[in-house]
Amino acid sequence: MDERKKRLKKAYLQSRRVMGVFLIRNLVNDKIFVGVGLDLSGIINSHKFQLEAGVHRNRRLQRDWNALGGTSFAFEILDQLEPREDADDGGRKDLAFLEELWLERLQPFGARGYNKRKLTREELLRRIAANRSGKL
Repeated sequence: MDERKKRLKKAYLQSRRVMGVFLIRNLVNDKIFVGVGLDLSGIINSHKFQLEAGVHRNRRLQRDWNALGGTSFAFEILDQLEPREDADDGGRKDLAFLEELWLERLQPFGARGYNKRKLTREELLRRIAANRSGKL
């Protein structure tokens, strides 16, 4: 049995998992959260687990989940990618590009959703400089 477990574990680790972009939709107010993962089914399961356990890092999403219950939310796959053989980064650049496209398209920010806008490079550098000078 021990040898069988080792073979199964090795097969799992070597299997190619589908990566992609997913969405969590609040069915009551139609707010959305857009996320990505190198292992799409794994990341969706992780978000479900965190929300059910009450420990999701997105406080607004967690608050609505707690108030409305899990049946008021739907998990949807927006886009899937098969990892390319020639990708040096395991497909991370392709995935980041897809995420940006979906964020631009759906605009899940503020009253429309749970995502926070990502800082531009310029904004990030300004924050770092302000933090170093004690102005933050």
